[in-house]
Amino acid sequence: MNTDKYISPLSERYSSKEMQYIFSQDKKFRTWRKLWIALAETEKELGLTQDGRPVITDEMIEEMKAHAEDINYDVAREREKTVRHDVMSHVYAYGQQCPKAAGIIHLGATSCYVGDNTDIIIMKEGLGLIRRKLVNVISVLADFADRYKDEPTLAFTHFQPAQPTTVGKRATLWINEFMMDLDDLEYVSGSLKLLGCKGTTGTQASFKELFGNDRAKLDRLDSMIAEKMGFDECYPVSGQTYSRKVDTRVLNVLAGIAASAHKMSNDIRLLQHLKEVEEPFEKDQIGSSAMAYKRNPMRSERIASLSRYVMIDALNPAVTSATQWFERTLDDSANKRLSVAEGFLALDGILDLCINVTNGLVVNSKVIEKHLMSELPFMITENIMMDAVRAGGNRQELHEAIRKLSMEAGAHVKRDGAENDLLELIAASDDFDLTYEELKGYMNPKDYTGRSSDQVDSYLGNVVRPMLDANKDLLGMKAEINV
Repeated sequence: MNTDKYISPLSERYSSKEMQYIFSQDKKFRTWRKLWIALAETEKELGLTQDGRPVITDEMIEEMKAHAEDINYDVAREREKTVRHDVMSHVYAYGQQCPKAAGIIHLGATSCYVGDNTDIIIMKEGLGLIRRKLVNVISVLADFADRYKDEPTLAFTHFQPAQPTTVGKRATLWINEFMMDLDDLEYVSGSLKLLGCKGTTGTQASFKELFGNDRAKLDRLDSMIAEKMGFDECYPVSGQTYSRKVDTRVLNVLAGIAASAHKMSNDIRLLQHLKEVEEPFEKDQIGSSAMAYKRNPMRSERIASLSRYVMIDALNPAVTSATQWFERTLDDSANKRLSVAEGFLALDGILDLCINVTNGLVVNSKVIEKHLMSELPFMITENIMMDAVRAGGNRQELHEAIRKLSMEAGAHVKRDGAENDLLELIAASDDFDLTYEELKGYMNPKDYTGRSSDQVDSYLGNVVRPMLDANKDLLGMKAEINV
């Protein structure tokens, strides 16, 4: 390990090896070479000739294919010290390995042919990995929601006790946001196109010259390259680069997933404070250096921390897109190298944490029941009042009586630290003809969770399970957490 220079925590602590490879130098420069091969093949297939003879031969292409994977980085690095141009340094290095093809590598293209097309390819592959992990998070949460769909729990509005819900119903709120993110991801990923071969200002002037203004060949150039690289089409118009709004759209998808993960992690952290639901805690894990008894929700906190980074990082491509000049400026390059890659690497780590946390959530049912039962007397008062009205009571008078008794019971809880004695107060009141035993009959939490269980069944059955069935080949991922 290098200990004398900065090392990104995204690669050392958070991101998976799979995502790191997608944004690695090997992936980048091997893709460059595949693009150069696709260009050479297309130019040959379109009949590029000089004085009636083919400019590109099968022998040249086979030579290029033979060295598509073994990047001679040392040659490229030395060359870049001299020419200060990364693309031309790699063209030179590739040519050193392919002397027969050296003269036709990158023929007619500008740097963005390899740079921008590779960026699109990498982002699409990165979105594929993100999609796989997102589907697995949804799958784990769906099982959790189904398992706890009937378990009543205290719901909160404004983090104040409100009408009960169920543990499973609450989990569907997390799932719903992730499902929205999945829709956004699939739309944006499905709309990604290659830049193709547009030339220095997007006019294809160099290729017009190469092919002698043969419009039919020029019309086929982009589509043939796209097909070779696994895409349906290229963007129909561009400057030298693809529109940087593409990066904005992609990073906005990542930021949306991060926001959903952040929301879920906040809920889990609050529930862990209440001791109702806890993230997994390993046998030898240390919760605090000073307080040995503590079980801090460190993984959920890390989800929140990394999610904030991704949400803010999405501003980078937006500002870059807004400030591009005409057909091309280079002030996007350095920012893009950081913001796009780090957005993917950070979200990859977030989703691994989400899979890990949701797979091991601990539900403390007795604590949940205790908290719910301590608040339930306040929540059953409307039912008590309605029954009393049906028995002949005055609604306004009963409402005022129960309001006063509720305030008195609340004061006993908050001021005196006593147990909630609202049922005893109602039983002792002359306004209600109810015994304490009769009042206890109102204290079944399942009577107050509404359609929570049915909603879970309906949502999972009609929305979530069909998506998971369609993606069953992606399920079963295990997330490795480094620290």
